[in-house]
Amino acid sequence: MPASAYLSAMQTEQATKPSYDELLAQNAYLKNELAQLRRLIFGQKRERYVPATDDQLRLEMPVPESLTKPPATEEIRYVRRKQESRAKPHGRNPLPAHLPRKDIIIEPDEDVTDLQKIGEEITEELEYKPGRLYVNRYIRPKYVRANDQGIVIGTLPTRAIEKGIAGPGLLAHILISKYVDHLPLYRQAKRFRREGVELAESTLGGWVKASHELLLPLVALLRRQVLAADYLMVDETPIRVLDHSLPKGSRSGYYWVYYNPLSRLVFFDYQPGRSRAGPNEQLKNFRGYLQTDGYSGYDEVTARKDIVSMACLAHARRYFVEAQQNDPERAEWMLAAIQKLYQIEHQAREAQMSFDARYRLRQALAPSILAEIEAWLKKAATEVLPKSATGKAVGYMQKRWLALQVYLTDGRLEIDNNLVENAIRPVALGRKNYLFAGSNAGAERAASIYSLVNSAALHNKEPFHYLRDVINRMADHPHKKLADLLPDNWQELSPQNMPA
Repeated sequence: MPASAYLSAMQTEQATKPSYDELLAQNAYLKNELAQLRRLIFGQKRERYVPATDDQLRLEMPVPESLTKPPATEEIRYVRRKQESRAKPHGRNPLPAHLPRKDIIIEPDEDVTDLQKIGEEITEELEYKPGRLYVNRYIRPKYVRANDQGIVIGTLPTRAIEKGIAGPGLLAHILISKYVDHLPLYRQAKRFRREGVELAESTLGGWVKASHELLLPLVALLRRQVLAADYLMVDETPIRVLDHSLPKGSRSGYYWVYYNPLSRLVFFDYQPGRSRAGPNEQLKNFRGYLQTDGYSGYDEVTARKDIVSMACLAHARRYFVEAQQNDPERAEWMLAAIQKLYQIEHQAREAQMSFDARYRLRQALAPSILAEIEAWLKKAATEVLPKSATGKAVGYMQKRWLALQVYLTDGRLEIDNNLVENAIRPVALGRKNYLFAGSNAGAERAASIYSLVNSAALHNKEPFHYLRDVINRMADHPHKKLADLLPDNWQELSPQNMPA
């Protein structure tokens, strides 16, 4: 080979060979990926941060002089409820007073006829009797009018399922078992079989479908109530859906979850994919604050002038939690700084502040912390590699910096999206049990029931009592008063008026 060709080949190889710094960055990136995979498989997924020392909370970082000037302050006064100091009882907690008691009196073996009773020892034992199936028999005597003028008979009450044998209590029990306790229908069929009642899985599925059709008007009203708000949190979560036309036999669908923090109502919308078509359609008439995790599927919505985009500090924090192993010094500085912002939120929550008082507290304490964080981000961006764990965390936060500060402008707004994530948790638990939805229609039914039972739970309404009453009343309930059956308005009937 000629010397010129050899030198040319060597130069080409040197030009394509990665440099030491590039290899070092690649090594750090792969180490971080491996650490995250190990954490997902073997480690804890919680993101709680506890500072190692008090010094970490001081945020002592060199920042420009303009940012270290003490900000203008105002005195905030509020009255908080004093916590009552209660003596901690010894032993186990007493059993709830609302549970029915069955008294079993045990007399001594010897004759006590001539003895004086001076008291009694009471020992309580918590017992359980499995739920029972029973049959309501509607007996309607028939009478014939004189002179063959026809027959008189009582009117049968409206049934939840026309000509069906399932009562509202049984239907509610099946729905709660499936969508709250995450018990698939085939397991429910086995449980009924143990009680001596054969109910085919297809029969249970038909009852779920019929119950869903009965509840659809209420779900539609719930959707309108949620989307009519001027402040929404939105998130999405996947669900496997069977599709035999595909080689793998299933595909990913998504629940898009819309949560109104002010009314505490949540609406689940099923979509066959994660495209922006879902939120674009649902939010086409929405106006106001929209808080998301920054997923690009919301970009078209948040770009509208009538929507104020809000970011989630918990998601930004999550990236620094993931960077702790690779860059502990920078990650812990940021986690400590973010913790200071959350301490302000904790203070407002503990004092049960009004929205206006929370706004004033934030304005007095948060801007200086955010100014330090912004200066730190600008400095760190010049010191870390963009593809490193810290670089990704810095980039994510800088890209959404303005949206992360919107919560300061209104005391009604939250610092993060955690409330909607909490509403999604039951779906995550359900996936571990039923693994997939049988069809798109099945996933849509699940979304409707999730909307109702999760909204009920957010208002501390017992979901079985709620669904049983709503199913019992839906067919005859006036349409103009349908809002009375929404979870935030619903009132439980007194025991004497509840169905047997």
